[in-house]
Parts: sequence; C-alpha cells; structure tokens
Amino acid sequence: MGIKNVIWFVAISFSILSLGALLVAINDPIFKLNENQILYIYSTSAQVLAGIYGLTLSGFIFFRNELSREQFEDSSLSDAIKRLKKRYFHLLGVVTFCTFLTLGLSNLVIAMEGYNSNNFAFVALLNISQSAYFTSLGIIVYFIFQVIEPRKIEMMSQQIKEELDSTKSAVIGSLEDFLSSFNQMEVILSSYCDRYNLYSRASLNTQNRMSVSRALDFLLRDAVIDNDLCKRAKNLTSLRNSLVHGAELEVSEKMVKESQDVLRQLNIALKKRS
Repeated sequence: MGIKNVIWFVAISFSILSLGALLVAINDPIFKLNENQILYIYSTSAQVLAGIYGLTLSGFIFFRNELSREQFEDSSLSDAIKRLKKRYFHLLGVVTFCTFLTLGLSNLVIAMEGYNSNNFAFVALLNISQSAYFTSLGIIVYFIFQVIEPRKIEMMSQQIKEELDSTKSAVIGSLEDFLSSFNQMEVILSSYCDRYNLYSRASLNTQNRMSVSRALDFLLRDAVIDNDLCKRAKNLTSLRNSLVHGAELEVSEKMVKESQDVLRQLNIALKKRS
C-alpha cells in the first residue's frame, strides 16, 4: 500500500470510527462515565500510547541502523534500502501525527472535564478522542508489521523492477545478454576509476570498490558523459540490482537492447576522454 493510500485509509478509518461512536453515544450510549472514570481512562490512554510510540521509535532507529549496515556491506542493495528508508520515514510521520493528535485530544478532554461536561460538544470530543486512540494503535501495528516483514527487500526490489521494466506484456529478452552488457559496463567503469585513482575518494566498503552509480557520478561531473547517458546507465544499474534481489529473473528485449546501446555509448565517451 502506497503512502497516499495509507493516509487516506487512516483518515477514512478515523472518520468512520468517530462518526459511528458519536451516533451510538447520542442515540443509545453503551457506557456512561463519571468524572473519575473519564480522567482515569483518558490519562491512561495518553500514557500508554506515548509509551508505545517511544518504544516503536527506539526500535525503528535500531532497525534503520541495521539497514544502513546492510547497504554499506552490499552496494547492490542501495536502491531498495533507500526506498525502504523513505517509505518508513513517511509512515513514521503518519504514526507521529496520529499519536500527537490523540495526545492533544486526550489532554483537551481532561481540561474540559467539569465545564459543561454533559453538552454535545464534550460528548463528541470524548468519542473522537477514543477513535483517534484506536486509529493510532492501528497505524502503529501496521508500521511495525511493515518494518519486520521478512521479504521487504525482495518486495521493494520487485517494485523497482516493475517501474523500470515491466515484463507482463513485453517480449522477454535474454537475461544472459543483459547481464553480460552490464558486467562489461562495470568493468570499464572500474578501469576508469583505477586509472584516475578515484578509489581514495569513494565511499569505502569491504572490497574498497566504488559502486557503479558513484562512478557514473564522477564521469558526469568530469563531463565525460552527459546527463541523459548517466541517467540511463543508472536505470540499468537499478534494474540489475532489482533482478539480483527480486523475485523475477526476467528482462524485456527492450532493456537488453538498451543495455547494449548504453554500453556502446559509454565506450565511445571513454575512448574520447582517453
């Protein structure tokens, strides 16, 4: 589910819960709370939710560091992990908004208790606050299950592949030819970096090897290739990585030809520089 869909789902769920609870409270209330019960329930709800949010945030920070470590050890995971980090950050934003909205409503309930506590506005506030509480718990649970999903990298890699090269209605090409073109591209980029001693400026990893995307950035900065060729080569890199870590090992004939064309143009550009 996309972030926009999550936001719409949360908003609709909150609206339905609030409206349903308010209709029940007006027509035939299930519970009639006295002052002490209201103060206890809403103060406890706020404390519980704040505690859950704190634990969730702490766990997420630890998990995000683990993702960064995996990215550091294997640069081919970079695209998928960057997407996952962005998605989790946006989900955490939704969780944070819902949590603080609930805390604010709970504090408002406690503050308003004793001031016309039997009027419609206060009854509405009671039910809206609890609807926000259950909505917040729901989105926190969803966020946690998204984070601990064991196939998250594979699923994100597959999503990237579908965006770059959907094979559902395309002519299937030779995976061997595609990987051969990519490997040749990787070799000539590595040779270029070695020739100009760029490894010392690269982000170090266990193999002391610059990633393809990073090498392409150097070529673009040095005006060896143009922005269009750089973008096309990076798309091929992302596609290759998504094939390695995704579920489908299929590539379209169009992308096979694209890899061969990018390799040819990259060879021409580097020969001109030499």
